[in-house]
Amino acid sequence: MVDDYEAIPLPHRQVLSDTEMQKRAQGYFEHVRTRHSVRSFSAKAVPREVIEQCIRAAGTAPSGANHQPWHFVCVGHPETKRAIRIAAEHEEAEFYGGKASQDWLNDLDKLGTDQHKPFLETAPWLIAVFLERSGADSDGNKRKNYYMPESVGIATGFLLNALHSAGLATLTHTPNPMKFLSEILERPATERPYMLIVAGHPAEDATVPAAALEKKSLAEIATFLD
Repeated sequence: MVDDYEAIPLPHRQVLSDTEMQKRAQGYFEHVRTRHSVRSFSAKAVPREVIEQCIRAAGTAPSGANHQPWHFVCVGHPETKRAIRIAAEHEEAEFYGGKASQDWLNDLDKLGTDQHKPFLETAPWLIAVFLERSGADSDGNKRKNYYMPESVGIATGFLLNALHSAGLATLTHTPNPMKFLSEILERPATERPYMLIVAGHPAEDATVPAAALEKKSLAEIATFLD
C-alpha cells in the first residue's frame, strides 16, 4: 500500500433498476442528440454565472493522476474577441488558400465553412481551452502531467454537454496553428491552446448543414462481445 494513499467511502452512489437505467440512458441520448454545431449566433447576453457553472462541470472530468491539466479562459470582452477573430481569420485564410488538401476542402464544402468567422465576435462568450504541459504541486514545485490530450479532451466534452444542458448553442473551432491564443490571452509557456469553444444563443435565422445530421449507426461505431 502506498504510504500517502488515503481512501474514503464512495461519496455519491446511484442504485437504479435496470428499467430506470434504460430510461435515463435513453433520455440522455434524446437530449444530447439535439446538440448541433452552430455558426450563426445571437449577440444576446449570457450571464457569467452560467458559464462559471459549466466550467465547474468540466472541472469534474477524470484526468491522468488527477492532475487536471486544463485551463479555461472565458472571453466576453469585445476588443479581445475582435483580436481573436482577426488572428483566427488570418490563419484560416492561409488554410483555405492553399494549406489544406483538396480532399479536406471538398469535405468542408459539405459543411459550408470558409475563412470568415464573424461568430467569434457576435457570440457573447469564447472559451479558450488550454492544455497544461506541466503544473505545480502544493509547494510550488514543477509537476509533470500525464495523458494531457486525453484528459483535456474529456473535460472539453463535459463542457460542451454542460453548455448544451444550459440551453446554449456551441461550436468547436480549431484554427491551425492556434499560437495566437496564447499571445492574445497571455498564457504561460507551460500551456498550449487545445480548442476554442464558441457559446451563446443561436441566431433567429441559424441553420445547420444537412450533412452534419448524418450520424453513424450504432452498428458502425460499436462492437459488443457479450
